[in-house]
Amino acid sequence: METVLTNLNALLQPEVQEYIIEKTGQDGSKLALSKNPFPDLDFKIIVNQIAARTKSKTKLPTWFNCLNCIYPSKISIEQTSSEITAQYKSELIDGTSLIDLSGGFGVDDYYFSKKVSQVIHCEINAELSSIVSHNFKQLERTNIQCVVGDSTETLKNRNQKFDWIYVDPSRRNETKGKVFMLQDCLPNVPDLQEFYYQYASKILIKTAPLLDITAGLTELQNVKTIHILAIENEVKELLWELHQGYTDSITIKTTNFNKNKRESFQFQSNSDRDYNFGLPKKYLYEPNSAILKSGGFKEVAAQFSLDKLHQHSHLYTSNDLLEFPGRVFEINNVIPFSKKEMTLHLENNKMNITLRNFPDTVENLRKKWKIKDGGNQYCFFTTNLNNDKIVLICTKINTP
Repeated sequence: METVLTNLNALLQPEVQEYIIEKTGQDGSKLALSKNPFPDLDFKIIVNQIAARTKSKTKLPTWFNCLNCIYPSKISIEQTSSEITAQYKSELIDGTSLIDLSGGFGVDDYYFSKKVSQVIHCEINAELSSIVSHNFKQLERTNIQCVVGDSTETLKNRNQKFDWIYVDPSRRNETKGKVFMLQDCLPNVPDLQEFYYQYASKILIKTAPLLDITAGLTELQNVKTIHILAIENEVKELLWELHQGYTDSITIKTTNFNKNKRESFQFQSNSDRDYNFGLPKKYLYEPNSAILKSGGFKEVAAQFSLDKLHQHSHLYTSNDLLEFPGRVFEINNVIPFSKKEMTLHLENNKMNITLRNFPDTVENLRKKWKIKDGGNQYCFFTTNLNNDKIVLICTKINTP
């Protein structure tokens, strides 16, 4: 990144920018083997700009369409918030001021700056901070101030009250495994939470979806709302709203952004509503990944008046077709999982397979019964309320 900054003026030359735009979308590894048309500029830097800009096309269209924006490494682009989730975060804040303690590429701050009049982008990496400052000028965001340095020292030195603190802690050790604690991140938010309250009464924390919600709640105090964000049924972010002094029940909000709609579902963490179990009926419902991450399995059944197939199956059924935050199927056949039925109905067929509470793998089932991937039929291997292993053969219903 240092060389990017050193060569900033050279990168901004019209002919270089035109080349980057022209080559956007091309294979970076093949481009790297081609002749450098700008001998005075490190070709690796140009190739990185092309790769990062390519990655930004769908994830960061505002930056992609902005002239003379400079990019850090492709990895930084992959790790930054998408504009979809950044827009969502901006909907959560109010007041006039916010400080971002881990500014990064600044996507979240761009959207925060549309809601509050003062945004402080705090970034410990001076090179990245300079690139972001340059881009904000190109994007005409004049109410964002970029500050280089450690976020704790920045808060002490400014000694200013903000309406919000926003922080996206980074993992200190990537080898710790899939389940990790917030105390293993920088900054260490659990240890610094009371310190943060000296400067803001509301804190918004972004974490990766790998963080276990129960584990997060053991480390954080005053959690008011947890937001689980998914894009195209892939969980991307967890957001934790902390409000100083808050001790009431926690609201869990899930959102899945599909191409044509936003699927929303929410419940209270202490809710213990009654719900029913039932055998498969006419329709089958599979919650989206944000709901599955939330653990609100009882609430799905209760709020939609659906029967749950089994305590651990997380599939639901009804005789009436409902609008639902997830995939919906019409059940064409229900068969017991046996050699006879598998041979008769599934062997040598082309089907999409999903497992829910079933002791096998998709790979093994495909291999054993010679089931090809794809097609218009969907098979759910699961367990019913009687603990019988069953297979649901379905047709997907495409909801608007």
